[in-house]
Amino acid sequence: MLDRAEVRDLFSIYRASEDESERTELRAKLVDQYIGLVEFLARRFRNRGEPLEDLVQVGTIGLLKAIDRFDLEREVEFSTYATPTVVGELKRHFRDKGWAVRVPRRLQELHLELSKTVSNLGQELGRSPTVAEIAKSAGTTEESVLEGLEIAQAYNFTSLDAPIDSDDAGSTSFADQLGAEDDQLENLEYRAALAPEMAKLPEREREILYLRFFKGLTQSEIADRLGISQMHVSRLLNRTLIRLREALRED
Repeated sequence: MLDRAEVRDLFSIYRASEDESERTELRAKLVDQYIGLVEFLARRFRNRGEPLEDLVQVGTIGLLKAIDRFDLEREVEFSTYATPTVVGELKRHFRDKGWAVRVPRRLQELHLELSKTVSNLGQELGRSPTVAEIAKSAGTTEESVLEGLEIAQAYNFTSLDAPIDSDDAGSTSFADQLGAEDDQLENLEYRAALAPEMAKLPEREREILYLRFFKGLTQSEIADRLGISQMHVSRLLNRTLIRLREALRED
């Protein structure tokens, strides 16, 4: 682990560098320095039905954002600055998973704001507020109110096992009518773009990616198979994903 002065020097070099490969390497070092903070924060959300490893990956996205936004002139430790960003990314992850269909972030936030407004107005007026009253209280247009209220439908879940006919014996469910998604076709473009970068990776990093994302092994299982620590697997995985993400952006 680096001390405080060494970390500040690392941030200074990262900020000043214009070489993408050097910046990627420096960013990976900063991630290694603070991945323990991400794991600590991710554990606070581990009892919500998501694997801890996936939460660490989500939290790492927040860490990367904090690294890119951190200003050395701030009189604050980076860990203090990064914590709300990482926690915010984790909360966003759970909030986004609560929608039945993918809804743009702007509309999600509008819906949440309008829900509070409707609740407050309902208490004040003793009745359901009109669209005009909601728009006036929220400081927006009636069209936006209608749009925000309409997407509340995305929160209404119907069980896939619910029958779609009235015959209880051998009735057909929604799930029976769904087709299968072709994951290979959906990921074809990404695979083609990443193939050259994958070929450049060291053999161990390629094996870790294969075991994690193609075989579905946990980081603990990968560590046991490779004879290294789970922490080492986590760091190698994060570093590799950062490199591949940078390659996609450049492409």
